[in-house]
Amino acid sequence: MSKPIKIEYFTDVLCVWAWVSQQRIERLEKLFGEQISFQFRYLDVFGDTQQKMQNQWAERGHYQGFAEHVKNSASCEPNAIINPKIWQEVQPTTSTTAHLILKAIELAYHADKSSEMALVFRKAFYIDALDISQLSILMQLVSEHGLETTLVQKFVENGQAIAALMTDYQYANQQSLKGSPTFIIDNSRQVLFGNVSDKVLQANISAHIS
Repeated sequence: MSKPIKIEYFTDVLCVWAWVSQQRIERLEKLFGEQISFQFRYLDVFGDTQQKMQNQWAERGHYQGFAEHVKNSASCEPNAIINPKIWQEVQPTTSTTAHLILKAIELAYHADKSSEMALVFRKAFYIDALDISQLSILMQLVSEHGLETTLVQKFVENGQAIAALMTDYQYANQQSLKGSPTFIIDNSRQVLFGNVSDKVLQANISAHIS
């Protein structure tokens, strides 16, 4: 059997388009199985959400306008549930805390476990309206899903998690990635960005497999 096609998948956990794309990722994995291999990586879109709202949404309703944008954006994917409290009442200050803990989990356990927890964090925000910029909430989720918080914390404290995260952020900057989500297919042979449909994703992946 030939090697699976590698897909580097860059997202920000607070990006609604990445939440929408999550459903498509699951369908791709079901369709292509072992023919594809996702590598989940992170970029900085919501590093400072207060500044983002001020710079990009001050004249479009600020947090309330952004909340409406999120709700409307997710309507294209029936399974992308949006809790009405997010961005209206629950306003995370940053995505970086979640990215940091996910890198620590990857180092402490495995990349697959980190990707599982990334979905847990996203569901906690989008469905349960938990503020996943708060370290205490993230570590509670880590513990609830059977992971050792002290082991995860070790990789935060020794600097390895932030170093791994900076590798992702710097690579995204060096490659001039436009935002979240970005699909880098087959060692940069193709790059897809944004709200990419199932049909387009399937066609492009199939072209690299055949």
